[in-house]
Amino acid sequence: MEKNVLVVDDDEVIIRSCEAVLSGEGFKVTGATSSKDAMNLIDDRVFDLVITDLIMPTIDGFELIKWINEHHQYTRVIAMTGYSSKAVLRDAIALDIMDFLPKPFFPHTLTEAVTKALNTPPKVPVPTKAVETYDKAKFQSILQKYRQRPGSLIIVLQEVQELIGYLPASVQKIIAKAMKIPVSEVHAVVSFYSYFTMKPMGKYNVRVCLGTACYVKRADEILEKLKETMGVNEGEITHDSLFSLETVRCIGACGLAPVVLVGTDTFGSVDPAKAKEILSEYR
Repeated sequence: MEKNVLVVDDDEVIIRSCEAVLSGEGFKVTGATSSKDAMNLIDDRVFDLVITDLIMPTIDGFELIKWINEHHQYTRVIAMTGYSSKAVLRDAIALDIMDFLPKPFFPHTLTEAVTKALNTPPKVPVPTKAVETYDKAKFQSILQKYRQRPGSLIIVLQEVQELIGYLPASVQKIIAKAMKIPVSEVHAVVSFYSYFTMKPMGKYNVRVCLGTACYVKRADEILEKLKETMGVNEGEITHDSLFSLETVRCIGACGLAPVVLVGTDTFGSVDPAKAKEILSEYR
């Protein structure tokens, strides 16, 4: 997947130079001439890497990096400056940056620093929802409540998914044993209904309908725009576990095409150019 890089510098020449170098290497580069603009961009979409000047008016690069560390701790940062004194270097390194580039630098130096940073895991590991972390007592109470009620499998699956967030194979086996039914039957129900998932999900699961009615009305463009905004591919979760992204073949709302679902909320007649605005309501 194309990596998104944000270059922050009050000198537009520096931004254009970085863009020329990095775009040629396959990176998608966005520029910001102030820390305030950078903050708005970072809040609006996911960047794999931020390259920021340190000495800027109003809000300098040090403050920007501190803000990133506090609000977007998964984002990698490279600092650059034309004032590379020992004190500046010390203060920048103390902010846990990935690299430090004294200006002026050669194109290959920039490319090497960016490639190295992007090949290094984020400062904070991407959170995962491990099955072992769910409330096992509550899980057992759900099973106890319905184990003697024939035909209650779907209700059990709904409540367990609400508790855990998804239905991995290990959980399906426990449910099958408690309900005294074959695991294959549980798996068949989970696989059949699009509501159920066997993969970890974000707090808000975003689903893009790719049925015929939605597809002819540019649903594929909506999907690409959401991928870009969220910084994930289909089937993945954002770094902060707020959103997950998937596609469905049809949700039975063809009259509203193209349709996007966020959790239980339905958005119809979605304009691909404004698709990212849907997510802002949930941040």
